[in-house]
Amino acid sequence: MNIEINNKSYKIKKAVATLLEALIYIKENIEPVLGFDYGCKSGVCGACAVRVNGKEKLSCTYTPQDGDKIEPLRYYPIKRDLIVDKSSQKGLLKRVKTALLSYNQQMLTPQDELKTQIQSDCILCSSCYSACPVIEVNPNFAGPFALTKTYKYAIDAREAKQKEHIDTIQSNGIWDCTLCGECTLACPQNIDSKTDIINLRNLSAKYGYMDPNFNNMNFGGGFGLDFNGRF
Repeated sequence: MNIEINNKSYKIKKAVATLLEALIYIKENIEPVLGFDYGCKSGVCGACAVRVNGKEKLSCTYTPQDGDKIEPLRYYPIKRDLIVDKSSQKGLLKRVKTALLSYNQQMLTPQDELKTQIQSDCILCSSCYSACPVIEVNPNFAGPFALTKTYKYAIDAREAKQKEHIDTIQSNGIWDCTLCGECTLACPQNIDSKTDIINLRNLSAKYGYMDPNFNNMNFGGGFGLDFNGRF
């Protein structure tokens, strides 16, 4: 089996169950300086996320195929080969306040816990971030995983300042998302960030916010509409 890493071809001469096993084989037998990350080897830590044939995958759970093309995640600085610098994650999470701001002592019901159960499964692998087309044109966009974590705290019954979470995502946040759903498709934890962002928009409307793009839209002329009373 042959796989390609950053446009360089490697021949794997043994059976491998996962892409991570293939990468380890290459490092041990072909290219000792090959750089890649991994941790738990069981799809839990998110450290081994890469792009395979243009789609984000965890190398420890993906079964490689002959001819696969492997690349590092997008939008992060490349440190070496498949290793990227994810240190900017901390800044994103801090900017949109993905933590409790003011604790409201309250016992959570099972129903409360279910509301954000799936969002709590995020492993910060950055697959959704790498898959997002918005970041390509707006590097200041918060990104799917940060917005999903914002949603988690914006509806947490223990949060006394829920509105503050909503306030932080109005600029370079929920309204910049195109709702393409690539983040949802890329997530190895089956988190639906697209729906989380839609829910954040609905919450924003309840707090009096609206899509700022509406202010720039001209509903006359091209649509044949004149809100002064003429058609």
